[in-house]
Amino acid sequence: MEVYTTEEQQVEAIKKFWKDNGTAIILGAVIGLGGLWGWRYYNEQRIVGMDEASAQYQQVMQALENDEQGFSQALEYVNTHSDDNYALLTAMQLASQAVTRDDFSEAAKQLKFAADKAKVPAIAAIANLRLARVHVQLADYPQALAALDAIGTDNFQSQVQELRGDVFVKQGNLDKARAAYSAALENSAGNNLIKMKLDNLPAVASV
Repeated sequence: MEVYTTEEQQVEAIKKFWKDNGTAIILGAVIGLGGLWGWRYYNEQRIVGMDEASAQYQQVMQALENDEQGFSQALEYVNTHSDDNYALLTAMQLASQAVTRDDFSEAAKQLKFAADKAKVPAIAAIANLRLARVHVQLADYPQALAALDAIGTDNFQSQVQELRGDVFVKQGNLDKARAAYSAALENSAGNNLIKMKLDNLPAVASV
């Protein structure tokens, strides 16, 4: 299995998997149900609907990359397709765009939506990690810690602990920061950036 080393690579991999295999997964469920009952329950309209949703999502993404109107169109798409998996991915892309505009409040709104809607733990974890970073930008440190606490998977513990350490430094709680950075290093041995943050804590304390 290919290993993805960054959050963005993981998001792109999930989007590609859904695009390439979404219809096949539904077809597999149909066949598994078996016989006429299965086809009546998951009929052809369901498959066609998925293809249409995928096409609409691609259109929204293209518009989002082009102009201001595309941003508004993507917002409308999320609002009107809130139960759609594509709306979740759109919300994460909207959050990324909002950050580039320094609109951290909008980014937080979209990431909270994505984190709450995500059924795949990895997607929920990525959304909460990004949400925590946005809350740090907003100086809302309790909400940043709450977003980190919501991450239930162990796959991101190094990033979680490092960011938790950053929050504690912002709050002036250097003992907790030291513990968090140490935990991050245990999960990511050889990470020079985390080691530097840990080593620099006494200097931070003297500021």
